[in-house]
Amino acid sequence: MRFMFVGDSMTIGRAGDYTWRYRMWQHLNSTFGGPYRIVGPRCEVYDTGADAAVSHEYADPGFPEHARRHLAGWGEGWQHMAPVMAETVAAHRPDVLLVSLGLIDLGFYTDAEQTAANVRRFVAGARAARPGIRMVLLPVIPNSRAEEDAPFAAEVDRFNDLLAKAVADLTTDASPILLAARPASYDIHRDTYDGTHPNASGEHRLAGEFAAVLHQAWGLGGPYRAARVP
Repeated sequence: MRFMFVGDSMTIGRAGDYTWRYRMWQHLNSTFGGPYRIVGPRCEVYDTGADAAVSHEYADPGFPEHARRHLAGWGEGWQHMAPVMAETVAAHRPDVLLVSLGLIDLGFYTDAEQTAANVRRFVAGARAARPGIRMVLLPVIPNSRAEEDAPFAAEVDRFNDLLAKAVADLTTDASPILLAARPASYDIHRDTYDGTHPNASGEHRLAGEFAAVLHQAWGLGGPYRAARVP
């Protein structure tokens, strides 16, 4: 089975991070019980000094290159990923997409309705290349901006409602789509380093939510062991 992580800055991570992708790799190694691959066109993390995704400095240098694969970008959202899904899925042949997108769209590029339209373009592109592909979509987790900007918070809520509707409309038996939940007890003051991007505890919570959905809905892997350190 082939997994591909798709996301924004919360998923790609910055130099020195473990990333929640790393936590998922650990989880799959310990629970999957069969052969799997992590696939995607990229493997870097974001370098704040270079202002580009050119670093290979993960917190664990033992994180193997083949497991670092992803389609994630700092400052990229649904509107950036939707146009490249058909070609990326065709090239890397993922069976399951684990997707965390939307905050950057709503913050800088598109409103809730436009962002939801890009979700539907994303799904159509992925299915055009692989009709039986499965997807798990994470709703947008409001960041510190939402605490001070009521219109932005409302836009996040509106998009999450539209995302749930898109999942309900688009899921099929042949190509199921699941909507994950906001990770239980996720607290931006405790689980991020800047009000948006996950620290170690936040990485575990994000990975744990994806792991729970995979296990409970499709019997893939097992329960997430949140006590895993660091």
